[in-house]
Amino acid sequence: MAFQSRHGLRLAAEDHGAAEAPPILLLHGGGQTRAAWKGTARRLAAAGWRAVALDQRGHGQSAWAPDRDYSIRRFAEDLLDVAALFRRRPVAIGASLGGLAIMTAAGLAAETGAPSPFAGTVLVDVTPRLRQEGVEEVLSFMAADLEHGFASLEEAADAVARYLPHRPRPRDLAGLARNLRRDADGRLRWHWDPAFVAGPRPIDASLSEPALDTAARHLTMPTLLVRGQLSNLVTHEEAAHFQGIVPHARLFDVSEAGHMVAGDKNDAFTAAILDFLGEAFGEVTA
Repeated sequence: MAFQSRHGLRLAAEDHGAAEAPPILLLHGGGQTRAAWKGTARRLAAAGWRAVALDQRGHGQSAWAPDRDYSIRRFAEDLLDVAALFRRRPVAIGASLGGLAIMTAAGLAAETGAPSPFAGTVLVDVTPRLRQEGVEEVLSFMAADLEHGFASLEEAADAVARYLPHRPRPRDLAGLARNLRRDADGRLRWHWDPAFVAGPRPIDASLSEPALDTAARHLTMPTLLVRGQLSNLVTHEEAAHFQGIVPHARLFDVSEAGHMVAGDKNDAFTAAILDFLGEAFGEVTA
C-alpha cells in the first residue's frame, strides 16, 4: 500500500491487521525501513490492532525528496497527512527519527488549533534532549560507507556488527538485505537517499531542544517512552527531562538493549507496547 503527502511524495507502507481495527502508525528511525517493525507489527495485528508500518520519505520504497528537504518538519507534515487518512485517530509509535516526527507533528497541529492528531504516542529511545555523542555515533555509522557501499551482504553485516557489538550477529541475513539496495555499479548501499545525511540540507530549527520541548508539551494523549537501558542517546537524565515536560508519560527501560531497542530485544519491547496499549485503551474493538 502507499500514501501521498501534501508535497506529492509517494510514501510506501505495509499493512498488518484488519482494515476496521484501530490503527497504529509505526515510524522507523533514520536509515531504517519499515522492515524494522515486522515482528512488532505482526504481534500488534494478532492483538487486534491495524499496524501500518511506513517507509518515511527518502527511505525504503518511498520516494526521495526532489528538493532534498529532509528537515524534521517535512517528516512531521508527511506523518500528519497519513494520520488524517484514517477514520479514527491512530496511535503513533516512532523510533528515533520517527519519534522526532511525532513530537513535531503534535506541535504543528497545536499551532494551527487542530485537534491532537494521535490517540496515543510511543517514543522509542528519543526525547527532545539527546546526548550529542550518541547522535554523532549514529551519523558517523550512516556516513561511513555512504560512497562506496558494500560488495556483499557479509560486508554490510560486518559494518553492523562493529556498530552494534552487543547484538549477536544473525546467521540469516535476509532481514539485513531488506535494508539495502543494489545500485547500477553492482554494489549494495543502504536503502535511503544519501542526501538524508550528505546532501545540502537547510538548518533545521525544529530540531533545537527548546523547539522540541515546546512540541513535546502537546503530547497530552497517553504517552510511553521506551528507553534502551544501554542507550547512548537517551540516558536517565534525558528521560527525566522528558517526564518533567510530559509528566503523565510512562517510562519503560528495556534491559540489554541499546538505541535500536526494537531490534535488540524485540520480544521485551513489543510486550511493553502491548501492556501500554492495554492499560491506555482497554480491550481492542473494531
